[in-house]
Amino acid sequence: MNIAALTATEHWDSQSGIAKGPVTIARQRRTYFAYALMVLLGALPALLSASSAWQAAGLGLWLPGAGFLAVGGWASLLFPVGMILFVASLVAWFWAGAVIAPVIVWLGLAALAGGMAGESVWSGGPVIAALSMAGIGLAFRARTQRQRREGWARASARKDFVPASLAEVRVQTAHEPDPDTREMGPEEMAALRYLLDRSLQPIEEWGGFDVIDQFQPAALRYQINHMGFALGVAQCAYLPSFHGYLGQAQRNLIDKYLLPKVWDYWVLESCWGKLNFTNWDPADRDNIMLTGWLGMHVGQYMLNSGDRRYLEPGSLTFRLNDRKAWKHDFNTMCGSVSSNYDTAEFGLFACEPNWLYPICNHYGMGALAVQDAVCGTGNLPRYLPGWFRQTKAEFTDESGSIIGLRSQHTGLPVPFPVGEAGYAPFQNIFAPDSARLLWSVARKEIAPAIHDGPDGKPRITLPGKGLDTGNYKPGHTTAFAAILVGAREFGDDRIAEAAQNSLDADCGRDVTDGVRRYTKGSNDANVYAALGQFMRTGDFRRSFAIGPTASCLTGPVLEEASYPDVLVARAWSDGTGLDLVLHPGRGAGVQSIGLARLTPGATYQVTGAQEAEFTTTADGTAKLSIPLSGRTEVKIARG
Repeated sequence: MNIAALTATEHWDSQSGIAKGPVTIARQRRTYFAYALMVLLGALPALLSASSAWQAAGLGLWLPGAGFLAVGGWASLLFPVGMILFVASLVAWFWAGAVIAPVIVWLGLAALAGGMAGESVWSGGPVIAALSMAGIGLAFRARTQRQRREGWARASARKDFVPASLAEVRVQTAHEPDPDTREMGPEEMAALRYLLDRSLQPIEEWGGFDVIDQFQPAALRYQINHMGFALGVAQCAYLPSFHGYLGQAQRNLIDKYLLPKVWDYWVLESCWGKLNFTNWDPADRDNIMLTGWLGMHVGQYMLNSGDRRYLEPGSLTFRLNDRKAWKHDFNTMCGSVSSNYDTAEFGLFACEPNWLYPICNHYGMGALAVQDAVCGTGNLPRYLPGWFRQTKAEFTDESGSIIGLRSQHTGLPVPFPVGEAGYAPFQNIFAPDSARLLWSVARKEIAPAIHDGPDGKPRITLPGKGLDTGNYKPGHTTAFAAILVGAREFGDDRIAEAAQNSLDADCGRDVTDGVRRYTKGSNDANVYAALGQFMRTGDFRRSFAIGPTASCLTGPVLEEASYPDVLVARAWSDGTGLDLVLHPGRGAGVQSIGLARLTPGATYQVTGAQEAEFTTTADGTAKLSIPLSGRTEVKIARG
């Protein structure tokens, strides 16, 4: 059942006792059966009085490194070392999709123990191994039971507060800004310059980016996509009739994404995660962290600019070297998402080999939604009902929250910190009713953290040191920015103000040469903070699902302006004229701008330029000289 079709109370009533769907149950049973078989096989050498080497190796199948207990003596001390190594291999599996790492470590330790065995085995080894197995099992069982109790308690609390909260959210989201009157203020322009400085640099340069690893949240691909999202929102909301360097910045980011430095992680993950040593097409099977995210990014650019170049075959070509390249375009990228959904047993499909992240699948559904908006495809009616049904069945815990991560092979959940506040803006693209339900939870669970600061303004206090997922350093910049984005999208002004105040007070706000950044935050955290700065109610959804008004996509546009000499705060067309608000970026002076998509050979009247009137060229273009000094309005109208 689609969660959007449920009332708030029905949703939490329906969650009582639910944490496993049929696919999850089947995978977990298979996992437990496989482990029981390993324990049985491990016991056979002892039952058959096989050699000490076989007995030690067999005991090593019970737990990673347990075979060293059979060796006895000082070798027994290697048992905890083996367990630590196995945990490290699980981290490698999670971190980079290295499915083979746990298998190699577990079996390798068993083989090593067998090689170290002497004439006999220590009789206490199996006892300690069995007690260790029981202790680990009981600990996990106790943890699961505690989490279930906590989940039921949260569900009960939510059932009480969600109906009223949801009613408030519906009122808030009913009022959206007038697209005809939007204009960037100083804070928005300072945030935009942070993005433009990084996006307009040469394609192969990475100034201002965090270059750490290409497997987890600090990866370049996520920084690129989020920058594209922020620029797309800025264009849709404030600058729909501006191409120029804003369009160039967005295309540069797409070109950056196609560099092997960004996407060749998939070569490694294909090899050590899928044992695939030949076909490294990054938009083939799984890899929704590329296809879903880049699909959203490219589709958003096309929807808001009117530029359709990425529909051309080969326009998104992933070239690894002179011999290997995979040609794609926007439609094949989204086609990969839909074909993976067609065969996904869990209803969602994987990022890295094995790992199913619902948040990445929100990006996947977002890509299909923007394809519908750009190309008129019918993705949402086809895929959304099943997507919700499977998400509810396989990825919803006792509290009614979406489980952050599940193993495709084992069916086991893994803690991953994405809550309702993180899911809601993305779900708003393709399921606004459901998204409002998510936000109705998030806002009430955020509320206890809001208090008045020393200046009397609302602030947010979060527990612990926090984690900036963009650079793996302590800090709350990412969290404040994510709360800001959610609050803006759903019109929650007090929460948005508290998040913005917390960013400014606690995260090292710095404005140098008209560029705003937070020195205590990663590039990705700064990008998200910029996105939140631009957004108002419904902006994220509109930039992916609706786009600018038709008049802006067909009327005159500002095609040329020099960055950062000319900062564009407003660019909007009624279909025949053009309204601009410009600011000087490097001091007052006369700047040249270029206009396009005007009526060829027509006469236009101008205010705010040195020219009071001009006649367009045969291709419908014109140039104007603008004396910039502070905020400058320029209005162009047919004469």
